[in-house]
Amino acid sequence: MSAIRLEGVTKSFGRGKVTAVKGVDLTIADGEFFVLLGPSGCGKTTLLRTIAGLELADRGRIRLGERDVTHLPPRKRDIAMVFQSYAVFPHLTVADNIGFGLRMRKQDKEAVAEKVRWAAELVELADHLDRYPSALSGGQRQRVAVARAIAVEPSVLLMDEPLSNLDALLRLTFRSDLKRLAKDLRTTIVYVTHDQAEALSLGDRVAVMRAGQIVQVDAPMRVYDHPATRFVGGFIGNPPMNFLPVRVDRACWGPRGRIGDQDLALPAGVAAHAGRALLAGIRAENLEPTTDPTPHALAATVRVVEPLGSQLLVTVVVGEHTVKLLTANDFPVEDGAPLWLTPAPDKIRWFCPDTEAEVTFGEGDPGPGRVVSAGGGSPACPD
Repeated sequence: MSAIRLEGVTKSFGRGKVTAVKGVDLTIADGEFFVLLGPSGCGKTTLLRTIAGLELADRGRIRLGERDVTHLPPRKRDIAMVFQSYAVFPHLTVADNIGFGLRMRKQDKEAVAEKVRWAAELVELADHLDRYPSALSGGQRQRVAVARAIAVEPSVLLMDEPLSNLDALLRLTFRSDLKRLAKDLRTTIVYVTHDQAEALSLGDRVAVMRAGQIVQVDAPMRVYDHPATRFVGGFIGNPPMNFLPVRVDRACWGPRGRIGDQDLALPAGVAAHAGRALLAGIRAENLEPTTDPTPHALAATVRVVEPLGSQLLVTVVVGEHTVKLLTANDFPVEDGAPLWLTPAPDKIRWFCPDTEAEVTFGEGDPGPGRVVSAGGGSPACPD
């Protein structure tokens, strides 16, 4: 096992015209299951390939444990990688595929056979060792690729979207198997995905990337519940977080939040923002709908109702803004009907419209809100 430390890692392509990874600083603990999450083109695969040595960093340092591996070739880094494609050899049996890396390392036949059996049992392929890939399902072929990687007992296991070629049911099954496997191996794992469900369910910690930079690193549910930026809140979640512009008006009894001509409850400490604007981020599951007018609820009009099995996904309009909410599948709602929404006050997240960073308020603190960013804090939301 080995910890990973990245220090200002930068990688560009096209003679510097495209910078895929921009000065990334990151520490991954020994034995941690760490997930790099982000949209296509954000630099997550490039960062993974740079850790592997398949791409060389233009600037910065990469350390695996106590070793500086920045300029070492992949074979000398003691890593193994599972790619998006199965990348299994069609002319070799499952056993020979799993043992390929061991044979390249000149290990004796008995040691290879023992480790092949061990790896096959971990991925539940012990009964398929004599089969060829053509006789396996897609999920089984991916298991062969994983077994081949773990058979060499690397200090770091890198995985680049290994489930993306599987159907939905297989992804769900394999995801559970990967989580079990990670606990058994206790190897440092860096896992790349654009699938937030994979990231939230698998990772000990998740790093969200955007445009070559890491914008937030935290435990999965902290990333979901406390996004550091509007981008993170909008990227994580299905449906994504709703964002409503809130005007903080001054009133004789104190500040009040206004969405168009409707009131919204404000947290303690928001007084410092009177006369300014904020963004309220509200998850779809944190809006309580009613069919009758309710004090302090937001009036809305239903536009679309989508059954999702156990829930309904309802799209409504609040003033000029489109909002999505999740409710029980037996909730009485139909297109064009009026609806009233009550947000859970403690679940609203506040963002600065200019910096798009989260704004948090100390309990009873009359001072300015603190803006939280991936870099550990930034100036309060500007006037």
